[in-house]
Amino acid sequence: MHLSRFPRVRLTHAPTALHPLPNLSRHLGGPRLWIKRDDCTGLASGGNKTRKLEFLMGEAQAQGADHVITQGAVQSNHVRQTAAAAAMLGLKCTGLLEHRIKTDDRDYLASGNVMLDQLFGAALEQRAGGTDMQAELEALAERLRAGGAKPYLIPGGGSNRVGALGYVTCAIEMLGQANDLGLRIDHVVHATGSTGTQAGLVAGLEGLNSGIPVLGISVRAPREAQEANVHRLAEATADYIGVRGGIAKSAVQANSDYVGDGYGIATPGMIEAVELTARLEGILLDPVYSGKGMAGLIDLVRRGRFRPDENVVFLHTGGSVGLFGYVKTFAAQGDG
Repeated sequence: MHLSRFPRVRLTHAPTALHPLPNLSRHLGGPRLWIKRDDCTGLASGGNKTRKLEFLMGEAQAQGADHVITQGAVQSNHVRQTAAAAAMLGLKCTGLLEHRIKTDDRDYLASGNVMLDQLFGAALEQRAGGTDMQAELEALAERLRAGGAKPYLIPGGGSNRVGALGYVTCAIEMLGQANDLGLRIDHVVHATGSTGTQAGLVAGLEGLNSGIPVLGISVRAPREAQEANVHRLAEATADYIGVRGGIAKSAVQANSDYVGDGYGIATPGMIEAVELTARLEGILLDPVYSGKGMAGLIDLVRRGRFRPDENVVFLHTGGSVGLFGYVKTFAAQGDG
């Protein structure tokens, strides 16, 4: 996989660490848990979108764009990292924020990622929950073009075949680290939402003939829809990088049992996962993605999904800034 042929801007502090979680593993009674620290990618406090933005911003520059536009939920980690990357590269940035959660909580509406979006100089526009956000992006692009700008559209989560290249690079990096450590990776588990992270990992690991299965813990969509969306993008990404034979549908696995009442809505499992990981390993998860991903992993361990002698890598997608939008959630837990 010769990825140097694609335009790229170096943004990630890589390689990110791959290390064991001995205390959490011991607390759960096995298997051997590891963590891939993509919360430490460096840009704007880190997160998985940084790897995607290397290729997306590279393409934006190659096309001569002067304004990047993207969209996400109010507390979007992706919009925050996009705003920071645009600031670094001297590009204007507009983020469309969808109100997927009905709340008047000022912590959620103005703190965390929203505060950082503004600090990085992004222009923010609000949209109601359920809006066709891709259509809104395209309409904004037309208005900007009419005003003489050269916008570059980045889909939600940076999840298209260009953005997914970031997680092809992560697959290559992680496998190299495992080889250096003499580590046999039996499973990779992570939170999956807009599909780009999982699709890139699957395309990369399948293209490398690694034999490592990837399980995405969905934070929004039902399993059938999530698997179909991931497979579609994994196929497109594999074709883009020249992986022969495509991607088998069996290579895409998702579990949607840990979504709870909906995207971004706290669950008891998420709260436990965030607190356990913080208190046992000194690592911060986020309440929307990695917290629910870890909640899924913890529950699956307790249910005997993995053998005690297996090595399971949890890919930490970042987002701890979002904790500041959920102050009352964790305060209420403490009061209980």
